[in-house]
Amino acid sequence: DGYRNTNQVSDDYRYQDGNYDAPNDGYYRGGDEPAQEEDAQSDVTEGHDEDDEVYEGEYQGIPHPDDIKEKQKKKRAPAVDDEYRDRADLMAERMEDEEQLAHQYENIIEECGHGRFQWTLFFVLGLALMADGVEVFVVGFVLPSAEKDMCLSSSNKGMLGLIVYLGMMVGAVLLGGLADKLGRKQCLIISLAINAAFAFLSSFVQGYGFFLFCRLISGLGIGGTLPIVFAYFSEFLSREKRGEHLSWLCMFWMIGGIYASAMAWSIIPHYGWGFSMGTKYHFHSWRVFVLVCALPCIASLVALKFMPESPRFLLEIGKHDEAWMILKQVHDTNMKAKGEPERVFTVSYIKTPKQVDEFIEIQSSTGTWYQRWLVRITTTLKQVWDNVLYCLTAQYRMNTLMLAVVWFTMALSYYGLIVWFPDMIRYLQDEAYESRVKIFDEEEVSHFTFNFTLENQIHRNGEYRNDKFIGMKFKEVRFEDSLFEDCYFEDVRSSETFFENCTIISTVFYNTDLYEHKFINCRLINSTFMKEKEGCHIDFEEDNDFLIYLVSFLGSLSVLPGNIISALLMDKIGRIKMIGGSMLISAVCCFFLFFGNSESAMIGWQCLFCGASIAAWNALDVITVELYPTHKRATAFGILNGLCKFGAILGNSIFSSFVGITKVVPILLASSALVGGGLLALRLPETREQVLM
Repeated sequence: DGYRNTNQVSDDYRYQDGNYDAPNDGYYRGGDEPAQEEDAQSDVTEGHDEDDEVYEGEYQGIPHPDDIKEKQKKKRAPAVDDEYRDRADLMAERMEDEEQLAHQYENIIEECGHGRFQWTLFFVLGLALMADGVEVFVVGFVLPSAEKDMCLSSSNKGMLGLIVYLGMMVGAVLLGGLADKLGRKQCLIISLAINAAFAFLSSFVQGYGFFLFCRLISGLGIGGTLPIVFAYFSEFLSREKRGEHLSWLCMFWMIGGIYASAMAWSIIPHYGWGFSMGTKYHFHSWRVFVLVCALPCIASLVALKFMPESPRFLLEIGKHDEAWMILKQVHDTNMKAKGEPERVFTVSYIKTPKQVDEFIEIQSSTGTWYQRWLVRITTTLKQVWDNVLYCLTAQYRMNTLMLAVVWFTMALSYYGLIVWFPDMIRYLQDEAYESRVKIFDEEEVSHFTFNFTLENQIHRNGEYRNDKFIGMKFKEVRFEDSLFEDCYFEDVRSSETFFENCTIISTVFYNTDLYEHKFINCRLINSTFMKEKEGCHIDFEEDNDFLIYLVSFLGSLSVLPGNIISALLMDKIGRIKMIGGSMLISAVCCFFLFFGNSESAMIGWQCLFCGASIAAWNALDVITVELYPTHKRATAFGILNGLCKFGAILGNSIFSSFVGITKVVPILLASSALVGGGLLALRLPETREQVLM
């Protein structure tokens, strides 16, 4: 009756003219046609396909024994030959597999639908992104209090402001690269755990050096969240939903800024919200604020434990069954939420790319435990470095360089200006404050007790004899060419108060903070300093006004319209036009800063600038995700985001140095950088129509 031979087709999906034709083997077809019965399959007697491969169930007649031996040899050959094949051939085969997987995965995600699972993941990852936004604002809010609590000099304050960006720069590159090797979920958990642990620790440490170290490591941890979050979420989204929903996700960075501003406003001014242990350990309200700011990170860390790994990443490393189970979970969760629990997940097999790094597992399973760990660590770091170099290969070099310039110019302008705005507002405040100074010339005061606050005054050529200064404050007070004779100072606190060219005779200073450096070119004759105040003391009425919180709150809130517009238009007008248009509009906003000569005007222009620039940030996040393949996506995002943080460091340093000197340089630098970056962005390839490779 004849002999039936079945030969499984090597590829379950054959890519032809942009579509996939599935074989009649019961696997995923993307349609609803039932699989043919075995008897019906055996009746197929048509010819071979283009590659001369045999379809299952095709009648071929009785084969010759030599043909059987040849087929058996061919079956065994690939497993042996892979060891000797050139790596370039293996990588070419892998790239072909990845292209097939990209289109098949897009069809599978569309079958899974967009519903409850994606929205749950949206809020979990949103909390992680919110933690990133909070981290940017924390140091700026606590700095006025921390500088008094830790007796910080100007250079120490500057280092504390930049150290977080330095940590985020390193963390973005390192943890972003690891996410392409260890997995999105695992690396995001590591990133959030590092941030939460060291943010918590930083709120309790007393010394400046240890606090600086904790904020550095905390920044390193949170730096990895941005590249991982966008790579992670994008791999659960279909092409039609990706641009819009990644833009909605960006709103959590804005929410983080609002949260930090609101918490600072409500916690830090309450100096009593703390405790002391002896005279050395103080836990002030700003430390409570640092603890509260770690809550979004901790919440995201806990919720992430219940979310699965990215199935696209699992497919890239050959873990087919795990990826299939997760995709089935996504499908079933969404179908149940839609009221269609009877819908069946029809995918049976998914294409997995050729694996070329199997030798690593063999090496890492030999030797002692520390040798195995050393092999794993060194091999993983080498792979991360190879991924970094891969982003500069001929295929991606031009896109990477153009994106690097756009990211850098955007960060230089944005982060430079958001630091410059509050500094300029404070400078305008100081100018107005100095204009109201009271000047007293040649006053003579004797046998008088000062027990009230002296503020914003200059006393010249005065004489003070037998006077008492008890339980009082000096704020912005200067004594010039004055005489103090037989006076008594007790329990006096001062800020920005100095004695210049004064003569002080037979005067006692008891329990004051009038230290030696506050007496400039003075003659001290028979004067005594007893029990000087130790440490630094916070004066909330002066240093912790609400302006810095209000400016940051309004700046964060002003990006809401830009976020909504970019989310709604991202898939309609495209990523490139969004980046170019937003950066050019932001550059125009910079020129109006020349007319910002008051506090209200500066706040208004800041809100306009932040609202116009947020669309460019959102589109940059989306296009960076879409331009790189899955096994390099987080690495590329991490490199570019690390460069962004380097631009932030430069912007903060350059722009703040011109406060009170000139507005021309910061405005021209920011606007020219935005114009250059925006025009270059128009040369990037549009990605809204392509599948996620």
